[in-house]
Amino acid sequence: MNLKRVVVTGIGALTPIGNTASEYWSGLLEGRSGADFISQFDAAKFRTRFACEVKGFDPVAFLDRKEARKIDRFTQFGLVVSDEAVRDAGISKETVDPDRVGVIFSSGIGGLITFQEEVINFAKGDGTPRFNPFFIPKMILDIAAGQISMRHGFRGPNFAVVSACASSTHAVIEAFNWIRLGKADAILAGGSEAVISQSGVAGFNAMKALSERNDDPATASRPFDKERDGFVMGEGAGMLVLEELEHAIARGAKIYCEIGGGGATADAHHITAPHPEGLGALNVMRQTLADANMTADEIDYINVHGTSTPLGDIAETKAILNVFGEHAYKLNISSTKSMTGHLLGAAGAIEAIACVYSVVHDIVPPTINHFTDDPELDPGLNFTFHKPQSRTVRAALSNTFGFGGHNASVIVKKYISK
Repeated sequence: MNLKRVVVTGIGALTPIGNTASEYWSGLLEGRSGADFISQFDAAKFRTRFACEVKGFDPVAFLDRKEARKIDRFTQFGLVVSDEAVRDAGISKETVDPDRVGVIFSSGIGGLITFQEEVINFAKGDGTPRFNPFFIPKMILDIAAGQISMRHGFRGPNFAVVSACASSTHAVIEAFNWIRLGKADAILAGGSEAVISQSGVAGFNAMKALSERNDDPATASRPFDKERDGFVMGEGAGMLVLEELEHAIARGAKIYCEIGGGGATADAHHITAPHPEGLGALNVMRQTLADANMTADEIDYINVHGTSTPLGDIAETKAILNVFGEHAYKLNISSTKSMTGHLLGAAGAIEAIACVYSVVHDIVPPTINHFTDDPELDPGLNFTFHKPQSRTVRAALSNTFGFGGHNASVIVKKYISK
């Protein structure tokens, strides 16, 4: 089958270290930590009292005040990044066929804040069910994709993919597949998350998944460090405009890079813990390389899942060594979660954007907050500690893994006209 080539023509990002894509990239290169004490609620009694929040976000700066009240924070984030990505790509329903442009936009959890608020209000009442009429459409996680399509008038494929922290990588892969099969000209792909709330933090605390380094939040996200004690919750959104190559060329679009391939596997092991030998991660990286028709030595950078959990970081590095062999020692590896925290369902989107910029600018963003080497990790691997490193990045691989054993990886590579 003659598959279409797919390129990236637009980017949008809203993150704890930058409220636009360019600010986000600058934050990565500066090694900026997005972690601080939680401002969205009083966390004084919580085991974890900090997170990576989006800074200075005012939805009314982007949305009508009345409309903003009808949508959850995660959908607000999604609309903001859609505006940036669409503007960056230079598309609109007037300049492209809106029936051939879609939105595949994900979230790991969706409107948790809305759900929490409505349940609390009901519990405080007299038992009479007085719920906001927008409760359900604010909460359901597919609503962001629907709202984005309505905002921009795009009537192509429209749905959400849910796979916990792998969600937005799966969204990018789905978009890639729809376009290369010729079923769409362009798709807005990515994800959003906003669950820094009492129930979100307490829930992850109960699982012992979050760092409890309350004495030093800025350095709490410590991927590959011996003293890592869990991930730091983040929030935000990321979007990539994926487009069929000839369609992009015909309209004179700016092309960032090309999507090489994608893969998806399951650990089939445990609801939260990774396979101890990284079997699912190993399989998904191999599958992604095969889908891209690339060999391991053609990858120069891996943006790892790297959440700063004791088990996860070890399992992923074992998988990398297994897949890449001797070439693993020539790779740059980094976890940008050391700066952004873990954006859950939006993590894959913003990390794919980091890979896109890395390929475009030939710079690898760092892993910050490294203080103590972990003897269980191979010292020969280059984790890009402390500072960004300049090198030719022909292709970059982005890994994301979710609770339930969901694994997704995607490759972006330099666009070469043929």
